[in-house]
Amino acid sequence: MERENVVKSVARALDIVALVSASRTGLGVTEIANQMDINKSSVFRTLATLEQYGYIEQQKETGRYRIGYAFLDVSSKLLDSLDVRAEAQDVLQQLETETNEVVHLVVYDRGEVVYIEKLDGYEALRMHSKVGKRAPVHCTSVGKAILAHLPVTEVIDILDRKGLPIHTEHTITTKESFLKELAHVKKDGYALDLEENEPGIRCIAAPVFDHNGAVAAAVSISGPTLRMTDERLLPLQKRMIQAGKDISNRLGFRE
Repeated sequence: MERENVVKSVARALDIVALVSASRTGLGVTEIANQMDINKSSVFRTLATLEQYGYIEQQKETGRYRIGYAFLDVSSKLLDSLDVRAEAQDVLQQLETETNEVVHLVVYDRGEVVYIEKLDGYEALRMHSKVGKRAPVHCTSVGKAILAHLPVTEVIDILDRKGLPIHTEHTITTKESFLKELAHVKKDGYALDLEENEPGIRCIAAPVFDHNGAVAAAVSISGPTLRMTDERLLPLQKRMIQAGKDISNRLGFRE
């Protein structure tokens, strides 16, 4: 069936993109021209235009053309439009129901975390956190969960800029100790805040990953030391790791 209301040059460009993207090793001008039954000069002009905008790139070694990284940017914007807050809502509510404690969802921004969701639980607890508020990364479980999955060079840059200011007597204040802490967090899959940000408050968090496998957010449970004992934190480790995975899967992440 013929396509109606089609700009032929655009249609040709999209057909070439579809053809090239189907080849793992790329295609040459002659191959494309033969498969599409159009002349090589038309193929070359179209490829040159697509290459200028980053949608096609030519391999220097072979001269063959393959799909360009501009498509990653476009597709990531589409997938990024998935609202992490909306996608996480069911998981957050499950955590609140199961634990009766405060549940947070945060994202990373310029060396800090930003609370984008907070469920207050059913137990009395006064915390400084609220939606839209920023918090430090070095003394929060959510901050550690995110930093553990950023490049070390980026983490060091954040620590150099932000420092490790004391919030409580339990705050980690040396770079060496903090980097060791992040190594444990990455290995274990969860992070703890043992009264490091607010006196009397303990938190456990897990990272959330996007469709590209990059850390996108963190989810946590917070409660008073009276309730968040070592014995209670132990079974919460697996629960939080699973919660992070569940939200990550909703965002398109596949291990």
